Amino acid sequence: TSPRLADVQKQTLAATPTAIGWHESIETLPQTPLFIVGNELFDAVPIRQFVRAGTGWRERMIGLDDADELHFFAGAGSVDPTLLPDDAENAPQGAIVEVAPARAALMATIAERLARLGGAGLFLDYGYLRPGVGDTLQAVRKHDHEDVLANPGEADLTAHVDFAALAATVRAHGLDAHLSTQGKFLVEMGLLERAGQLGANANEAAREKIAGEVERLAGPQA
Repeated sequence: TSPRLADVQKQTLAATPTAIGWHESIETLPQTPLFIVGNELFDAVPIRQFVRAGTGWRERMIGLDDADELHFFAGAGSVDPTLLPDDAENAPQGAIVEVAPARAALMATIAERLARLGGAGLFLDYGYLRPGVGDTLQAVRKHDHEDVLANPGEADLTAHVDFAALAATVRAHGLDAHLSTQGKFLVEMGLLERAGQLGANANEAAREKIAGEVERLAGPQA
């Protein structure tokens, strides 16, 4: 969390009777069992992109064009072939793959704490269960999507999370990792039962609204 958002949180939660503390890193947390919930944590951690060029992959970089405007270009850096998804071999020219060593490092830090001191973690994010080829980098500004390079420093940059890679990091520390889609998770947590309770004494319009919200949260397109 940025210092500005931390200040907003402190003001918003000032009246909370429970003592709340802020930490800038995992390392400053007390040496006790850790129960951590990360909501859209990993999608904001930096990634690296590589673009298919010729017979190999070159790192996607940002520079200035002749008009002094930001643009993407293929740099000289390459990628370790073992980091590429299975379908990368047949990817067309210009295709993009994403790797996220910073995410793996953050998860490794969390997993080390859990393995050493005990606890559990729940992480919710936009992402995929199996790695693949594709550009998921996006910019969101004022609740709307825009060009990634349009307003540097003023938009939130995110990219989808490779949960398979994070799970591999967790398991490398001797811990269990379970992956789930949003819909499956919510249904197993009692979404349908809760919707039934809400709709039991509701009118037809309210029941249709509840059904629509359930579909939005847990349907095939969720």
